Amino acid sequence: MQRRNLLQWIVGAALGASVATGAVAQEKPIKIGVTGGPHAQIMEQVKKVAAKDGLNIQVVEFSDYIQPNAALASGDLDANSYQHLPYLEAQIKDRGYKFTHIAFTVTFPMGVYSKKIKSLDQIKDGARVGVPNDPTNGGRGLLLLQSKGLIKLRADAGLKATPLDIVANPKKIKIVELDAAQLPRSLDDLDAAAINGNYAESAGLSPTKDAIAMEGPKGPYANLIAIREADRNKPWVAKLVKAYHSPEIKQYVHSTFKDSVITAW
Repeated sequence: MQRRNLLQWIVGAALGASVATGAVAQEKPIKIGVTGGPHAQIMEQVKKVAAKDGLNIQVVEFSDYIQPNAALASGDLDANSYQHLPYLEAQIKDRGYKFTHIAFTVTFPMGVYSKKIKSLDQIKDGARVGVPNDPTNGGRGLLLLQSKGLIKLRADAGLKATPLDIVANPKKIKIVELDAAQLPRSLDDLDAAAINGNYAESAGLSPTKDAIAMEGPKGPYANLIAIREADRNKPWVAKLVKAYHSPEIKQYVHSTFKDSVITAW
C-alpha cells in the first residue's frame, strides 16, 4: 500500500512539474525591439494593454536603425516596431531578410531643424545641411528639401534619391550624410538638418514647435510592426496587433504627442 502511494506521488509530481514547465513556456515574453523615444514610450503602453489579454511583452530598446532588424533576423527578437515600409523593403532587398509586416503603427513627420536660422529663406550659399545616411530616410530628407525649393532632384529619383540625383542646387548647399540618430547632436556643426520625428522627439525637439520646415501629413512613411515570415500565424501576433490598434493606444498617442506623432490606423 505504501509502495502504491509512493508511486502515485511520484507520478503526480512528474505531472505537476510538466504542467509547471508548460506554464513557464507560455509565459515566455515576446521580445519587441524599438528605438528610443516615442516608439519605446508607445510600446510600453502597448505592453500594458496586451497584458490584459494574456500577452507578456518585453520591450528592448536600440539606439540605431540597423540592429533591430539584425536582432529580429537572428532570433533575439520576436518583432520590432520602429521602421517605415520603404526602409523595411530596402532592408529585405539588401540583406535578404525573411520579414513581413503585420500592422501599421504611427507616422513621425520629418522636419528640418536648425540652431542658426529661423527659416529656410535664411539658408546661405554653401550651407551645410544634414540628411540621414540610410537610403530611404536619406531620400526622404532630400525630397523634403526639394519640396521647400532648396534643391531639385531627377524626376525618376523616387523615394531612394541620393545627393547624386540632385540636378539643381541654386545655393550650392552641401549635403552632409550622417547616421539618423546622430543628426540632432550635430546641429551645432550644421546649418540645418532633416531629422526623423522619433529622433527629434528623443532630443527634445518638437516638430510642430521647433522645425523650420516639415513634411506634409500624407506620405508613404507610416511605421509598422515587422516579424519573421515564419511567425505570421502564431497566436501572439494577433494579440499584439489588437493591443497596438486599441482605442487606449490611439488616445495615448494623441494626448502625449499631439500632432508630432500621428496614428496610422
